[in-house]
Amino acid sequence: MATKPTTSSSSAASTFFKPGSLVEISIYENGFRGSWFTGKIVRCQGDEFVVEYEKIMADEEGTKALQETVKEFQLRPVPPKEISRDFQPGDEVEAYHNDGWWEGSICGSLEDGKSYVYFGNTTQEYPDEQLRRHHKWIGGSWIPPFPQQDENEVKKTVRVKASEILSGDNVELMLKPGTLVEVCSDEDGLKGVWFSATLVEPKAGWRFVVEYDSLLDDNYSDLLREEISLLQIRPRPPKTDDVDQFKFLDEVDAYYRDGWWVGVVSKVLGDSKYVVYFRNFNEEMEFQHSQLRLHQDWVDNKWVMASKV
Repeated sequence: MATKPTTSSSSAASTFFKPGSLVEISIYENGFRGSWFTGKIVRCQGDEFVVEYEKIMADEEGTKALQETVKEFQLRPVPPKEISRDFQPGDEVEAYHNDGWWEGSICGSLEDGKSYVYFGNTTQEYPDEQLRRHHKWIGGSWIPPFPQQDENEVKKTVRVKASEILSGDNVELMLKPGTLVEVCSDEDGLKGVWFSATLVEPKAGWRFVVEYDSLLDDNYSDLLREEISLLQIRPRPPKTDDVDQFKFLDEVDAYYRDGWWVGVVSKVLGDSKYVVYFRNFNEEMEFQHSQLRLHQDWVDNKWVMASKV
């Protein structure tokens, strides 16, 4: 009988997600998106895992912990403890609330060791000891890395991420020169903004040369070309159904200064105009209907429509 080859992803899973391992679990249901709850691995079932939550109960009496079957992308190890809690406006964080960690961003600070956290439809105040920085678990490493994380593990993450793409259905999509993509900037003041570009050529170390559709070089004479990391690239989002009118608290992308900026509709003005709040920058701006699109996330090599928390 042929033996199924072990991929980098399955190898990482077998290392970190063994029966008895403490983990955090993401619940992909309306009202829980962007939240993580502690639990442990009960058993492995192929590419799925049976988990038992620490504080979510299966009965109203609270005597039996809830068990559930989840996919690998819903799991991550319990993050290391933070060394620093110096939060700044725009920082992506997780706030401990209702027995789980909820993803948000800092939108203001108080002098008594508290911060305001924006969650996409509401702002709440938390003491800093109930906050931690948001890190993504990708291919066996934390991104961005914790200070105590081995630098070699971070470099390995890029290789693992590439191998996951190469082993899936997206190889033509991601690597073929001429492919239309979107690129996320890593410059201060532009983090989280997506710019339309075309893939020119792949380079060594899972890097790519792209040519932007609208950004110009320093001489303002030619379209800007830039070498970027694999982690900064994604396919262009598919067109969604036409929206007659965006609603209050809809998560949207707003086209501004040649890029798509992630925000949330904070006011519906009428006459096809809206005010959009950008949590990463703690600012509001007015946009026409034609300048907005519903926000989508590229998760586990597929597009996921944003939902309200």
